[in-house]
Amino acid sequence: MSGLLEAIIYIIQTLGSLYLLVVLLRFILQLVRADFYNPLSQFIVRATQPLLRPLRRIIPGFGGVDLASLMLALLLQLLLMAVVVALIGLNPLGLLPQLLVWSLLGISSLLLKVLFFALIASVILSWIAPGNHNPGALLINQIVEPLLTPLRKVLPSLGGLDISPIFAFIAINLIDRFVLRNLAVMTDMPRILAPFM
Repeated sequence: MSGLLEAIIYIIQTLGSLYLLVVLLRFILQLVRADFYNPLSQFIVRATQPLLRPLRRIIPGFGGVDLASLMLALLLQLLLMAVVVALIGLNPLGLLPQLLVWSLLGISSLLLKVLFFALIASVILSWIAPGNHNPGALLINQIVEPLLTPLRKVLPSLGGLDISPIFAFIAINLIDRFVLRNLAVMTDMPRILAPFM
């Protein structure tokens, strides 16, 4: 593969993944019922609205889950992977079933990464700025609380020390390493698509 082609693929993967992250954040924020008056939430809504508006006419939400934003994330992931596969000389139409599976794996992996880094940010903020009312800190806490609350109910109290993030990190890493990565290997995901995982 030539250096120019590698650079083009890198740019497509990077820029596409950034927008995909914004779309997935829109899904997560609605799932956790985050504050949509938060300035960061407003940015995410404005950035995703042009593509989501037409999809919402076709795909309604269900039980508080924003299926349109999830479908948009899946379609974007599928398109990005199809473009990369086409650039390396493979026929994306011939690989459509595999591309769909790889797209689901890529979206699942990105979701785990968002939760992982939100947890890290939440732990750091709890040490250096507990009770901070910064819009970013509030949004991070709204994302991680639904993950940590069930863990706190089953874990013993350690005199005010919250160890639930440790178990959340373990669960996220187990799912990523032993489920998603093994599924990627089992479905013969090309190495060129690894950055999406």
